[in-house]
Amino acid sequence: MSPELASALPPLSTSLQILLLMSALTLLPAALLMMTCFTRIVIVLAILRQALGLGQSPPNQLLVGIALLMTVFVMRPSLVVIHDQAWAPMIAGSLPAETALGRAGDELKRFMLTQTREADLGRFAEIARAGPFARPADVPLAVVLPAFVASELKTALQIGFVIYLPFLVIDLIVASILMSLGMMMVSPATVSLPVKLALFVSIDGWTLVLGALAKSFGG
Repeated sequence: MSPELASALPPLSTSLQILLLMSALTLLPAALLMMTCFTRIVIVLAILRQALGLGQSPPNQLLVGIALLMTVFVMRPSLVVIHDQAWAPMIAGSLPAETALGRAGDELKRFMLTQTREADLGRFAEIARAGPFARPADVPLAVVLPAFVASELKTALQIGFVIYLPFLVIDLIVASILMSLGMMMVSPATVSLPVKLALFVSIDGWTLVLGALAKSFGG
């Protein structure tokens, strides 16, 4: 919108401004989560639940809670920087809100760049007809964000495939054994579920999966 057109429009009323602000606040948590490691973690946990064949256990609320806790754990260095260099000075009144917001955005952008593939950055920069850029740090946030989400989705599916494969092998072995025994009426999932649970618990699976997820971010 041009400055001339913007100046010609009547100012928004206070009630309309509050309505727009509240609408934006409802989208803000989802937008912030897309800029963190939450996407990768929650997808991997959902794939793990499906691989175990547990249906809705653990429930979605618990998976989201675990993903949020892991997000805080992985993002702790960035959160400390945002607190020390943006939030605390702004609360103390020594830093304008605009500058604090810019510093927080720069730190989130730095984190996203470390997790984003250069091929994805180049692809979305080409779509946006932006660049060329001398270095990844020069890429605007509008290009970094979709490239980061695409990279996170790909990485999550890769990790999920590696996790899913051993449980798929167990399902195939159990199905073959039941077929060789002539137990056609017995569902393989009924037998393979306790086997997969026993194996997962015996190797301390939750610790291994959550630890591997944290290390996948370079921590």
